[in-house]
Amino acid sequence: MDDMHKRWAEAAKKSPTRQARFITASGEEVELMGTPGHLDGFDYEKEVAVPGEFPYTRGIHPNLYRGRLWTMRQFAGFGTPQDTNKRFKFLLEHGQTGLSVAFDLPTLMGRDADDPLSEGEVGLCGVSISSLRDMEILFDGIPLDKVSTSMTINSPAMILLAFYLAVAEKQGVPWNKLEGTIQNDILKEYIAQKEYIFPPKPSMRIIVDMMEFCQKEVPRWNTVSVSGYHIREAGSTAAQELAFTLADGFAYVEAAMERGMDVDSFAPRLSYFFNSHNDFFEEIAKFRAARRIYAKRMRDKYGAKDERSWKLRFHTQTAGATLTAQQPENNIARVAFQALAGVLGGTQSLHTNSMDETLALPSAKAVKIALRTQQIIAYETGVPHTVDPLAGSFFVEDLTNKMEARAEEYFARIDDLGGVIPAIEKGFFQKEIARAAYQYQNEIENNDRVIVGVNEFREADEKIEIPILQIGPEVEEGQRRSLKDIRAIRNPQRVDSLLADLKSAAEGNRNLMPILVDCARAYVTVGEMIDALKEVFGEYVEPAEF
Repeated sequence: MDDMHKRWAEAAKKSPTRQARFITASGEEVELMGTPGHLDGFDYEKEVAVPGEFPYTRGIHPNLYRGRLWTMRQFAGFGTPQDTNKRFKFLLEHGQTGLSVAFDLPTLMGRDADDPLSEGEVGLCGVSISSLRDMEILFDGIPLDKVSTSMTINSPAMILLAFYLAVAEKQGVPWNKLEGTIQNDILKEYIAQKEYIFPPKPSMRIIVDMMEFCQKEVPRWNTVSVSGYHIREAGSTAAQELAFTLADGFAYVEAAMERGMDVDSFAPRLSYFFNSHNDFFEEIAKFRAARRIYAKRMRDKYGAKDERSWKLRFHTQTAGATLTAQQPENNIARVAFQALAGVLGGTQSLHTNSMDETLALPSAKAVKIALRTQQIIAYETGVPHTVDPLAGSFFVEDLTNKMEARAEEYFARIDDLGGVIPAIEKGFFQKEIARAAYQYQNEIENNDRVIVGVNEFREADEKIEIPILQIGPEVEEGQRRSLKDIRAIRNPQRVDSLLADLKSAAEGNRNLMPILVDCARAYVTVGEMIDALKEVFGEYVEPAEF
């Protein structure tokens, strides 16, 4: 075999080579060919094994998609709750199997629609939710015991969960029947997305309150969806996304254990959310490495004994940052390959971006094409027929090993800084991501990386001829009127009493979730609850780092 590889290496040197840099999306040099030499000392049974067995490199289920296809969960939310309710019903009618809620910027920042700082942003990048009334309209006619719901919300996550629980009550659905996920990953907000409100320590207290409450009251609910997606969208490499996401997840595990919770009581309800970027094999290797790292840590470091605690479950979304305004129809192909990488990587649920999302919130037609992309992979390609078909590939196994090794290097650096929160406060994550983003952009501008339609294969006088979803000023006006109506009919003394109790609970050590649910039932608004908590916890200001 050595002679064969020597002959090949000599022949390859003499063969013509294109003038290009052969690098991954993360800027790593790519080997010309994978060989057995890349896997010297590799232990298949220990490092790969079979699907459904530790360390789950090949997947967490023995038969993966033969048993059940991934959940097709298209992210949706815009304008008023009525607008988004119609979109949800449209998606469910066209074969979507789970709901995923996008909230507008005021909601994400814990502000009501009539807050002066919300002006011009209401309903623009997601649905506007200020009170339980909005949540009731959002899920009108959608039985919450029949759908799985994901909510992408972080700083005010506890309030939106309280609204959801109150809606379930009104529908007559017991909380123990509810299935879904709330993102609730505040650490990645400090690292990448910057939609934080409170300082890190009280924010972590709130998250553990939610974990503790849901363990008892909403046992089928995923209380934290640890998100690498936004870390990658901010410009990180695949290895940084992997390492920083898992480091955040382990920080939540440690915080809950410090509260006195048994790791096996909450770990099975943790989930993860990854980006699927353009580099096909790098992404597949990232997903495989994530499962292996997680299983080892949960069993060997945190002492989890329940096998469910070892299994990393994750949702995947295709990479919004790779979508281009130029030749937007090309985004359909990009999304298809990214989605295929997610499926080959063993994702449990998947969102495919729409071709027009770089221009505006997606139109109904673009959303349908994105959903159909998943359905074509599921029902036409044959890919779901077999589990982890790339296992044993010299190239993919080597990439998986390298991804794991780079993640371990980052874990060591984070530990040296004192953990995730001290590393955030020192600007470590932010600087690492900024450097990676700068390098990637430089590669594009220097034509070391080709982006079709952007720096190569451009078209003169290109005109964009796809319909764009427009959000008019009537959305904000309507939401302001709705809030005014709610405040006019609710009991003001009850509202004042509940807000005083919320502040008292925040000052002490009571779990905040029961009082937040009471506030929701009384139609206390998002902004009112957040303002009450700000009086106790304060607001976070990120230190400047250069």
